[in-house]
Amino acid sequence: MNALKETHFQFKDQTGFYRGKVRDVYFFKDKMAMVASDRISAFDVILPRAIPYKGQVLNQVAARFLQATADIVPNWLLQVPDPNVSIGLKCEPFPVEMVVRGYLSGHAWRQYKAGFRKLCGEQLPDGLKENDPLPRPIITPTTKAKKGHDEDISKQEIISNNLINAKEYAIIERYSLELFARGTAIAKERGLILVDTKYEFGKADNQIYLIDEIHTPDSSRYFYAEGYEDRQQKGEPQKQLSKEFVREWLMANGFQGKDGQKIPHMTDEIVKGISERYIELYEKMTGEPFVRHAEEDILTRIETNINSCLQSLNVTQV
Repeated sequence: MNALKETHFQFKDQTGFYRGKVRDVYFFKDKMAMVASDRISAFDVILPRAIPYKGQVLNQVAARFLQATADIVPNWLLQVPDPNVSIGLKCEPFPVEMVVRGYLSGHAWRQYKAGFRKLCGEQLPDGLKENDPLPRPIITPTTKAKKGHDEDISKQEIISNNLINAKEYAIIERYSLELFARGTAIAKERGLILVDTKYEFGKADNQIYLIDEIHTPDSSRYFYAEGYEDRQQKGEPQKQLSKEFVREWLMANGFQGKDGQKIPHMTDEIVKGISERYIELYEKMTGEPFVRHAEEDILTRIETNINSCLQSLNVTQV
């Protein structure tokens, strides 16, 4: 199976490079090219095998949602020159991720089940079950760890530690809730429930921008709306489209990213199954068939398309 694990390009006008858990980012004077690889991470650990088409799904879903929310907040995206590539403005990121939750799932549920009733300064009511809706969407920010695990942090801690000033935090807080409302409405049209997601923001020329990806299966959790109420009443697991099924498979095989734990073996069957789930989300979210771009020489295609786009954007050497 042809998958894009990593890139090693050297562009003429390149000023820097950064490899994240999933994306390879090439920096230029005031722009950046973000290559969505097929790497997959869970519990802040990059898994050993890449997932075919995953990068294409993430890049194309993120681009659609960035374009669909540009009236709410300006975003970094300028062009999508390749199925796996987005090119846009280089921003200085805020050092936190804004996690918005509408339902008690994932990390929030694990904390709640352990007895905690306050998450990132937000009080949670007693008597909730896993996957129940919250009284209102809440923001549970996390730090952005360059290595290791992101950590929960409250609004008060963010401001008091001077990570973001109060005025700018209020702006990105408002943006986050408006984006979540828009994402919820779009998901509803497609028969889905947007359960939780995360947003990242940055600044360029003193302007706040929405950056990175939004509403993708890597950054979001979706339930199927059909049958949701019935499954909740019966205490059954929700049918979902997200990366949570990967986390559940890892946990069932004794891995949660903790020291000393070994990543379970990923068979071809497991890899193919994960790939199909990502494609399923794309088609469910967009209502369009997924076009599989699977050239044998993915790297040459990507490099050529980035170079052409940079020329059209008149990226010049520093």
